[in-house]
Formats: sequence, structure tokens, C-alpha cells
Amino acid sequence: MNRSANRLNSFRHAFAGWWHVLGTQSNAKIHAAISTAVFIVGLWVGLDRRDWAIIILAMAIVWMGEFINTALEAVVDLASPDIHPLAKVGKDVGAAAVLIAALAAALIGLLILGPPLWAKVRGIADF
Repeated sequence: MNRSANRLNSFRHAFAGWWHVLGTQSNAKIHAAISTAVFIVGLWVGLDRRDWAIIILAMAIVWMGEFINTALEAVVDLASPDIHPLAKVGKDVGAAAVLIAALAAALIGLLILGPPLWAKVRGIADF
């Protein structure tokens, strides 16, 4: 198989993983809804390039955490189909990593989107 075919297969596998996460993980649906809302609000308030870069980075970290956590859970389930205390630790720590990323992203979102959003809302209310 040539390099182009290998690369194309790599993308196919990556997108299969992406669709698996979106189709099976309820938290991924929440992340998708919040990411979409943040994107729309960012467009509405007219974020500058630096703020967009920070917002996109924060969202990417949350998504990466969710994807890695899903992979970790699958590997733990494969390696330890029976309930085991260490399997629980692995899954709990993976979930905690996603929680930390999501909380940090929420704070970043509030810091960046809060002031211009508040100004827009006040402007509409003052009409």
C-alpha cells in the first residue's frame, strides 16, 4: 500500500473514532452543543483573532480530553471486563481530566465572552 492510501486510511480511522464518540458519549453531545453556542456567541460579539485562538484552544482541549477518556474507558473495559478497583481508578481519573478541562474552558469562555456579551445585552436592553 502506498503512502497516500495509508494516510487516507489514517483519516478514515480518525473520523470513525470521531463519529463513535459523538454517537455513543452523552457528554460529547453536551460539548457539541456548548461548542456551537460559544461559536455563535463569539461571532455575534465579534471576537478578535487572539480571543478566537484562545477559545478554540480551550474547546480543543476539552474535546481531546473527551476523546482520550473514551479511548481509555474502552481499553480498560477490554483489559478488565470484570469490576476491578484499579479499572475504576483509571476511568475516574480520565473523567476527572475531562472535568478539569471543561471547567477551565468555561472560565476562559466567561473571561473572554462575558464582557462583550454583557455589553451587547445591555445595548439591546437600553434600546
